[in-house]
Amino acid sequence: MKHKIGILTAGGLAPCLSSSIGRLIMKYTEQIPEADIIGYLHGYRGLLLGNKIEITQKVRDNWALLCNFGGSVLGSSRVKLSNIKDCLGKGYVKEGENPLHVAARQLMKDEITILHTIGGDDTNVTAAYLSTYLQEKGYDLTVVGLPKTVDNDVFPLAQTLGAWTAADQSALFFENIANENTTSPRQLLVHEVMGRYCGWLTASAAYEYRKRLDGKKFLPEMLLTRGRWDIDAVYIPEINYDFDDEIERLKKNMDDNDCVIIFLSEGAGVERIVAEMEVEGKTVSRDAFGHVRLDEINSGIWFGKKFGKVLDAQKVLVQKSGYFARSAAPNKRDLELVYNTVDQAVTFGLNGQNGVVGLDEDFNNEMRCIEFGRIKGGKPFDPHVDWFQNLLSDIGQKHYDPYKFKE
Repeated sequence: MKHKIGILTAGGLAPCLSSSIGRLIMKYTEQIPEADIIGYLHGYRGLLLGNKIEITQKVRDNWALLCNFGGSVLGSSRVKLSNIKDCLGKGYVKEGENPLHVAARQLMKDEITILHTIGGDDTNVTAAYLSTYLQEKGYDLTVVGLPKTVDNDVFPLAQTLGAWTAADQSALFFENIANENTTSPRQLLVHEVMGRYCGWLTASAAYEYRKRLDGKKFLPEMLLTRGRWDIDAVYIPEINYDFDDEIERLKKNMDDNDCVIIFLSEGAGVERIVAEMEVEGKTVSRDAFGHVRLDEINSGIWFGKKFGKVLDAQKVLVQKSGYFARSAAPNKRDLELVYNTVDQAVTFGLNGQNGVVGLDEDFNNEMRCIEFGRIKGGKPFDPHVDWFQNLLSDIGQKHYDPYKFKE
């Protein structure tokens, strides 16, 4: 049986997409050089429209170049095959067509035997539907997903591809932004970090940023005090904070340091912001998956206005590190995880095993081909972990023990 390999990336970017594509190309070329490899352009959009490229020998010879780049060298898009209205409206399917069926027919037409989907839970669950549908039609397709998301919020995965790099890059981003505290007295700096439901990236970025601070020397005789550059608060979606208490604490920090720095998950406080918008009669935009469009909610600006007023800030600066962090090339730690994950994914693919390859928390973090039915998004960050509790102690933020997890 001659294999024909299909690869697509879907959803938002993460620092692992291009490197995963490159490693897949290398591994299949090494194991079955006679196999054709097709890349669908811009994820499920390309699959619906039949937009694809064939991986040439030159690309195979230069696969390692892809690992030096962020983004996706095949392009990506947020297309949900089960959202017929959205696919129809964008011209991806015709009236009366089911996007799932259209995508399946394209895979059959292209004679794909193994499909690799690199994306989050939505991407890989959709791939599972494709595999099941085609099997019902008598077409044997193996689908093996790779888990990417900077949020690190997919059950039951211990670590998703790209998240470590995103945390490092978020810290690097704010290292420069923090210097803005010297532009005026009583300044509030809000660092808005990606994370709709999960605060892992915000917490990890704060941790990495403070590690970078530990490597610096300060000069209190000037404005170079540790307090001006240090973090004063970390707000994540998993915790309901007592903001009255927080305001009193931050007022003192502002008086002492002439500056307050907040690391904020973009999903923290969204329910409160949405409720306020709806009371005011404003429209809350949502994407094809039904998610609130966080870039239009602007939680950082909302928090900046609320805290800026009560802290009597003379200047409020809100900065988002999301695009900077998610578009980076993978760091060494992530690249090793990418290589290990991809190598196992190819083995599982050739063995005809369907699922998502990753470190399975329910099996002692063993690298497994995890059943599609067990893949689910919305995994929360556990703020009880020692390193995060230590971080909160260091910055003087209340632990809220026991933590009030949102229901």
